[in-house]
Amino acid sequence: MTVNQNQQYTYYTKVAWTIYILATIVFAGVLVLFVAQDNEEMFFYGLMTIAAAYVLRPNEKFMSKQILRFTGVSKTTKEE
Repeated sequence: MTVNQNQQYTYYTKVAWTIYILATIVFAGVLVLFVAQDNEEMFFYGLMTIAAAYVLRPNEKFMSKQILRFTGVSKTTKEE
């Protein structure tokens, strides 16, 4: 692997996590603004959506597979 591929993989990893975070925030916003009927539900949907996204976040293996699938850039293996 070249340094350029390492930099591309790092960049695509940051982009993937940014998309995941933004999707979570948008989903929480939709739940709070359009689904919740009172303040208690607003608080619950706002807090628990973010907490569930943290607990159920994708692991590194899954993210690497998806980055390879969509961009063609794979993670480097360190050989020593």
